[in-house]
Amino acid sequence: MNAVRARRGALAAASLVATAALGLGLVNAPSTEAAPLPGAGKDLAGKTIFLDPGHQGSAAGHDLNKQVPDGRGGKKACQTTGATAVTGKAEHTVNWEVSQLVKAALESKGARVVLSRNNDTGWGGCVDERAEAASRSGAAVAVSLHADSTSKSADNSKSGFHLIVPTLPLPDKAADSVQAGEGRKASNTMRDALVKAGLRPAGYAGAVDGIQTRADIAGVNLTRVPAVFIEMGNLSNPAEAKSLSSAQGAAKYAMAITDGITSYAKGKASPANPTAPVPAPGDDNSSQGVDPKDQPAPDSDDSAGGVDLAGLAAAGPLFDKISKAKSAQEAQRILMTEGQDVSAEVLKAMLSVVYAVFGGKLPV
Repeated sequence: MNAVRARRGALAAASLVATAALGLGLVNAPSTEAAPLPGAGKDLAGKTIFLDPGHQGSAAGHDLNKQVPDGRGGKKACQTTGATAVTGKAEHTVNWEVSQLVKAALESKGARVVLSRNNDTGWGGCVDERAEAASRSGAAVAVSLHADSTSKSADNSKSGFHLIVPTLPLPDKAADSVQAGEGRKASNTMRDALVKAGLRPAGYAGAVDGIQTRADIAGVNLTRVPAVFIEMGNLSNPAEAKSLSSAQGAAKYAMAITDGITSYAKGKASPANPTAPVPAPGDDNSSQGVDPKDQPAPDSDDSAGGVDLAGLAAAGPLFDKISKAKSAQEAQRILMTEGQDVSAEVLKAMLSVVYAVFGGKLPV
């Protein structure tokens, strides 16, 4: 069983490595509903996952300030382009890049993935339209990826991720029923997966155990499938902005998010209890501000698809170098010459996927 988990995890990790090349246009972005990778694990076969990379790169000819339903009987702006990290990277791009890594990993597990937008420049729809698209998809869970910002300048005082859940009850009875039960389970499951990956829950903006309750988020107010709204980190915080802006950091967040989605979709959800404790390996006080570096490493058998997240993070420099490769041959050279510290199984899977996306062949 452990060998099967390792193989599936290797495929997920390989998908992330290959997809990192998207940022420089080394390969074409996959369609919004691409088929799973050949030979991939089928943990999520038959499951649909809706991913919403929050915001977008431009108005694309639309009126971003058009007033649309907010799910509370009021109105709000259709859409925004999002915040800007202190590194200079746009939030919509951070959200897009992480979503592409999550998409690749989910598809390696056999899932059908539907995206709210096809790229980082075109139109993805107003907030109410994205909620309706998620509901129509019939997804096991709809995940909206965002990154917070508390200041246009550096803000070292606020850090960490949080999940936004709606103030209940919701006017839409179907949305209220789903978000009060399965939606909260999905959010708690995602929170636990992020903590397990070594990410710290935020302690600002009223967040408790990484969960913030708000009434003004149209997406979670209107969606009629379990909804998860993630603020991955604070782009005003220099350290978190740097991590979210890098290939290595994006991969770490993506693997944790994939783990949360997989756990929920496979029926291993955390309780819906709003005060459910945040589990930390060997410790139960992670929600009290314990530094992740002081926590034990996650159990590799229960991490994202069986790959030890700590081991994946150790391979982070490879992500940075592969993302700068100019050709398949250069990507292969980097993997073969600088991947000696990566397990043979993961390295072989990485090579297989790199060759596949470049249209080549590798006899493995």
